[in-house]
Amino acid sequence: MQIAEFGLERWFDEHEHDADIMLAESGIRSLDASRFDLDPGRLGYVIPTDGDPAFRATIAERYGRDADEVAFTCGTQEANFLTFLGLLASTDGPDPDRDRGRGSHAVVVTPTYQALSAVPEAFGEVTRVELEPPRWTLDPDAIREAIRSDTAVVVINNPNNPTGRYHGETTMREAYAIAAAHDAYLLCDEVYRLLADDPIPPVARFGPHGISTTSLTKAYGLAGLRFGWIAGPREVIEAALRWKDYTTISPSPFGQHVARQALGRREDHILTENRRLARTNREITAEWVDRHGLDWLPPVGVNGFVTVPDGFGDAMAFCRTVVSEASVVLAPGTLFGHPDRFRIGVGLPTDDLEEGLARVGRVIRDRNAGRI
Repeated sequence: MQIAEFGLERWFDEHEHDADIMLAESGIRSLDASRFDLDPGRLGYVIPTDGDPAFRATIAERYGRDADEVAFTCGTQEANFLTFLGLLASTDGPDPDRDRGRGSHAVVVTPTYQALSAVPEAFGEVTRVELEPPRWTLDPDAIREAIRSDTAVVVINNPNNPTGRYHGETTMREAYAIAAAHDAYLLCDEVYRLLADDPIPPVARFGPHGISTTSLTKAYGLAGLRFGWIAGPREVIEAALRWKDYTTISPSPFGQHVARQALGRREDHILTENRRLARTNREITAEWVDRHGLDWLPPVGVNGFVTVPDGFGDAMAFCRTVVSEASVVLAPGTLFGHPDRFRIGVGLPTDDLEEGLARVGRVIRDRNAGRI
């Protein structure tokens, strides 16, 4: 098995520790731990290792599913990884007792978070369905053309990272119908879904071929919990759990303990607060984009994909100049297959966002004035 180097993580590792401002963070600003009770009791394994059954049942209700159709994971990253392993790493598929004819082929809508394409590629073959600028609209017919008899899964993240495009319910249900007609699953990474003011239903509610993965990282501002889950058909969950025994075994008791609180009576307040911050920061960033003659699709969530200013060649050159001259980290669109754009994260505290934008603006003006 070969897997591609994770370009975005290597970029962050190179730059974010020494920079003043992280303007490429893809989530909302982190909540302070003091808002929660931090005593989970004994620090043993969570038993059962796929998560407390009563808590899983509570999460499952959100998807119209049973407790054994949800598994807790170490963030969305592990949720996706385990699901891909269960679907693609064995030619038997998730349910060897059923002749489903699944193979190791995946259809992946791109640009996207690299793990959603690189992990399937490590175990099989990937056909990409490209979203096209400037609107980044998903055409379900493109999925219909890409899907094959040996396709195991169609992969979408919605809202999209890096573009901020939110595919509507009609589009997502059509994508689901195409996958189901080919006896494939539709996996949707929904980690940004609840930052939308009016979220569409999760894919795991669409029917037996729907899989939703998510966590408390992005919409809730609780990245440090590393707490997420898979919701989907029982055979998919069982296949994922066979692999989880070889990865993290169980979720963290701290993560599960705080997650209960964040998803309980505090949830509405947390999401209202975070959506308000995201909305305010998107408006500030939109004005900055316009002022500098740049272009983006006004995003849902906290990721925007902005055109590179004139005079910088490409995204990598621009982002290296910004981190060198302004101590601000942006994410080069090169890492998403679009060297003419950069990803900006607008979920940080508003004062930090405004300072970061001011610094980047000075870099642009200095280049236009010939000073750099």
